[in-house]
Amino acid sequence: MDWLGELQAYRERGEAAVLVTLLSVRGHAPREAGAKMVVGLNGTHGSVGGGNLEATAVERARRTLESGARAASGNPEPEVFTLRLTDRAPAEFGRQCCGGEVTLLLEMIGAARPAVAIFGVGHIGLSLARILATLDLDLHLIDSRAAQLAPERLAALYLEAQAGVHLHHSPIPELVLGDLPAHTHLLVMTHDHSEDAAILDAALRRPGDHFTGLIGSGAKWTRFREQLLSLGHSAATLDRVTTPIGVPGIRSKRPEMIAVAVAAQIAQLLEPASRKEAAQTGTSRP
Repeated sequence: MDWLGELQAYRERGEAAVLVTLLSVRGHAPREAGAKMVVGLNGTHGSVGGGNLEATAVERARRTLESGARAASGNPEPEVFTLRLTDRAPAEFGRQCCGGEVTLLLEMIGAARPAVAIFGVGHIGLSLARILATLDLDLHLIDSRAAQLAPERLAALYLEAQAGVHLHHSPIPELVLGDLPAHTHLLVMTHDHSEDAAILDAALRRPGDHFTGLIGSGAKWTRFREQLLSLGHSAATLDRVTTPIGVPGIRSKRPEMIAVAVAAQIAQLLEPASRKEAAQTGTSRP
């Protein structure tokens, strides 16, 4: 198994994974020391021996992934544990009677990088992108107008960029949602209210615990809410939409000032303890 390649594939998808290594073997065991397996939330690659041994490793690895997702920063500490492969040893996933004992190491590798998608790279979207590009995250810029993503227009993004910047020109912007990591925070601010509504409709059908923000006034949201209810969305589902967006207290209508307010809210979202509070804040925009 190309475990390095598998880990790189997880990182490119913006997902975390756990590398399971068989550190030592005493007596008889299905695999030799050094065997490796990569475990993600929805799949595994390679094998450390099958049976109760492997099922236990996968279960513990996925607990590690869940604890890593809840952590404020960094990865959980590596875990080392030992299993006896005898019919007298406790076993949750069936017996293995090889007669040996194995020690395994679990390491969480490449915790999922925060990701933000801006739908609509107009005046506000571009100003916001310039700020977010200075952060350590993956920044996806989506627009139905190719000119908005022209290299000369976006050149300033790359001057001090820490973010990985990904450009998506799509005449049907909501189709890009399928290409984004599941945890991506979504900001909807296109030039066309019809596009905004279509993106929201698709975003609300997308599983995952992520922020969905819509720029605009209360009157805009009232119209959108009626439309989305008619499309089958429940009132509880619509509560997932934060609108208007931006931290309170900034009343200016200048694109740069609105961008600062929205960027501050995204910064709050990147702090897990503040996430719920941040999602509930906002200021009205015309």
